[in-house]
Amino acid sequence: MTTSHSIAMSLIDWFDLFKQFLYYSIVSISGPLVLLPEMRNFLVNEHHWLTDAQFSASIVLAQAAPGPNILFVALMGWNVGLNAGSVLAALGGGLLCMIGILLPSSTVVFVTASWVQRNSHLIAVRAFKQGMGPVVIALLIASGWTLATANTSAAHDWPLWVITAVTTLIVWRTKIPMLWLLAAGGVLGASGILSVA
Repeated sequence: MTTSHSIAMSLIDWFDLFKQFLYYSIVSISGPLVLLPEMRNFLVNEHHWLTDAQFSASIVLAQAAPGPNILFVALMGWNVGLNAGSVLAALGGGLLCMIGILLPSSTVVFVTASWVQRNSHLIAVRAFKQGMGPVVIALLIASGWTLATANTSAAHDWPLWVITAVTTLIVWRTKIPMLWLLAAGGVLGASGILSVA
């Protein structure tokens, strides 16, 4: 994926990683993608366990792969483990992050889903669902901005910004499947037309 950098991880560090992903699971609304700015701050800026390139590559690779979009969490843990020096640590890091992100949210969903279904007629439940829409959209925009600006400079990478704007308009105004747009972006990137220094 990307070149690793060497880090030292103590048992306390591994526990902190697990605890942080437990926290992300509790506070994430509409999934972990909305917490990308916070994850980047924790993993890249505060602890330097990942590089910006590893952080971005974990997300891009997981989103391009078939399966649930939460796979980027496992890749982040995997990369932390690889940076710590071994494949065994990478497996442990991926597992810690996935258990951390899944355990609280899965428990909450399991416990509350039947209650919400039984009480969906209540005005408070309907108001909560409607009020969460703008919050989720704002969090997704913040996550997109974090990914877009992590490894770029606006002056140098203006073609990427143009393609982002054009793709946004295409998704908004047409019914072209997003898979075709992803494939087109992959072809442009692989061809070197949109190389990023």
